[in-house]
Parts: sequence; C-alpha cells; structure tokens
Amino acid sequence: MNHNLDPKYFYPEIFQVVAGENYTVYAYVNDGSIRKVDINPFLMGNCGVFEPLKDKDVFKKTITVIGNTIAWDLTGDRNEYNCIDIDPFVVFESPIVTDIPENI
Repeated sequence: MNHNLDPKYFYPEIFQVVAGENYTVYAYVNDGSIRKVDINPFLMGNCGVFEPLKDKDVFKKTITVIGNTIAWDLTGDRNEYNCIDIDPFVVFESPIVTDIPENI
C-alpha cells in the first residue's frame, strides 16, 4: 500500500463504502487504504444539496458508490446526475484507518 501517492498522477477511486456512526463514512480506496470521512462539515448550517442527509435513515440507507466515489442515491435509479456525491480527492485526503469498527 502506497499512502504517499502524488495526486497529480494518481486518481483515487472508491470501491466500497460503509456508513458509520455520527455521519462518518468508511471508504475503501484503490490504493488499498480505508479512509474515514467525516460528513458533518457538509451538514453544518443551511447545507443546501446535503440537506436530505441530515435524516440519519436517508444517510445510511442510500449510501453507495456511484462514479467511483461516495454517493447517496436518493432516487434509487443509480443515475450519477441525480445523486449527492463527494469529490474522491476529498475522500483521499481523509484519515486512514486500519479497519471499520465492529459495532456499526
């Protein structure tokens, strides 16, 4: 696993996601790492496009991978133009964890 990849030459792709507690997401990245992504900053104040994710059930039940990144498929049709997603470089800059907690 190379965690010092230069983003000028490396494009992160997310292969799998797991919703965690307190609006966190565990993302499995193509460099072999697992990244813990905190979604709370996106939900602060009047969060616009992220507003539906304030509902914890929506956050956990609609999370998926679309377009090689973390996404929430709100319409259920897997259309990348009708989802909420996170830039894969934001995911790649998140802290590395060794595994996801067993209690989620």
